[in-house]
Amino acid sequence: MFVRSGETGKVIEREVTFVPGLFKIFDEIVVNAADNKQRDPTMDKLDIEIDASSNIISVSNNGTTIPIVIHKEHHCYVPTLIFGHLLTGSNFDDNEKKTTGGRNGYGAKLANIFSTEFVVECIDTSNKLKFQQVFRNNMTVAEDPIVHEIKSNAVLKGGDRTKITFKPDLEKFNMKCLDADTVDLLSKRAYDVAAAMSSAQGKRLAVSLNGEHLKIKNFKEYIAMYTSLSPPVVLEKINDRWEVGVGPATDGTFHQISFVNAICTYKVGHST
Repeated sequence: MFVRSGETGKVIEREVTFVPGLFKIFDEIVVNAADNKQRDPTMDKLDIEIDASSNIISVSNNGTTIPIVIHKEHHCYVPTLIFGHLLTGSNFDDNEKKTTGGRNGYGAKLANIFSTEFVVECIDTSNKLKFQQVFRNNMTVAEDPIVHEIKSNAVLKGGDRTKITFKPDLEKFNMKCLDADTVDLLSKRAYDVAAAMSSAQGKRLAVSLNGEHLKIKNFKEYIAMYTSLSPPVVLEKINDRWEVGVGPATDGTFHQISFVNAICTYKVGHST
């Protein structure tokens, strides 16, 4: 797998041991945040934090958040419905062409189910409300949501915000800690998103990893991070949705690196 080297900051290819399920639940939260850029082009911040020592992962973004209102049919707050009730997504039509990575309402809930603690925080400036809810023990315990009226003008001027913080249930993944392979693999996804969303409409998306702003302004700068590629790399931007680069590999063998709707398609696949 290609991973972000914690020592050099470059993207290297090496043999790694990782649990696909853990990688997937992390990716669901990251892609959900990236998808918000499609819904709100003014979104310009996405922050990822991975604290291996405490087994805490958080993903936050600005841009239009989930409305903090009571759902008329289910009689609970909408964030509670989205993150704590199964099959409540909106992308169910497989025949519909999409530019978002989220699919049908399982992803974020599965991250909740496979976590010992899962915290949802939203700042909704339209309704002037702040929402927080904590789920525990694989979503079997849902604490009552805490909703406060926002009275601070500074908070309101800061705009909407959504933050998900979770502690993966490592026992479920037969793991004792977030090891170096896993951290390097998850960290690379921050760079992926910065590159994949560099052509998105609206303000450029600034991505940070553990508080460090990632200086990736375009796909060309992202490609330069790969140690397995030797210059020159030919890059062609076909349109706002497609960029393709080709270059010689340092080991003389074929490699493919691709992304679809901000999802890393490391197993290749096909398009129709």
